[in-house]
Amino acid sequence: MSARVVVADDQAIVREGIVMLLGLLPGIEVVGAAKDGDEAVALVAEKAPDVVLMDLRMPRCDGVEATRRIRKEHPRTQVVVLTTFADDDSLFTALQAGARGYLTKDARGEEIVQAIDAVMSGEAGLSPKVQRRLLERVTSEAVPAPCALPSELPDGLTPREAEVLVLIADGLSNREIARALHVSAATVKTHINNLFAKTGARDRTQAVRYAYGRGLARPPRTSFT
Repeated sequence: MSARVVVADDQAIVREGIVMLLGLLPGIEVVGAAKDGDEAVALVAEKAPDVVLMDLRMPRCDGVEATRRIRKEHPRTQVVVLTTFADDDSLFTALQAGARGYLTKDARGEEIVQAIDAVMSGEAGLSPKVQRRLLERVTSEAVPAPCALPSELPDGLTPREAEVLVLIADGLSNREIARALHVSAATVKTHINNLFAKTGARDRTQAVRYAYGRGLARPPRTSFT
């Protein structure tokens, strides 16, 4: 199967290396290279490629937003993410945006060809590592959903920060929160630092009091016998 491909990556040396690699692979023609998501969308409109190999972290317009726009405006063009990041936040956000494939940049040339062939055939082009992550998410233990969050959150909290705050109030550790939300521990730490700054909390105890005071969480009932 022959494929016309656009490459999108903000790092010139990486972008040029991917283009060079693709030029050596059978059945692939690189028709353009973009340094950010805006350029990728414009190249898709101009070149009508079969597939875009999309980096995620790019300036101006990142890979997720570019993927969303391409799939909406040019549905015949498929997107395969090719990124350094394999955390759950990146993976599931990209797939929700419409990406049909997801590879990390340590993928071999044959894996890239297989992923491109797969998405052009209407299948998912996922590396074995990504397939395992998806399976683990599907088969992981169900976590009880927190109480419904209000439509307007206080102090500029994002829904995900509020969700992390509720889980802190439920007594979960960073590792347990990461497992419950299917994200990395580093991502949880970033959310906690952000919500501490927004709420003025200096520690988890103050954060819990804030959650109770704003009605985001309910204190556990104490039974008397």
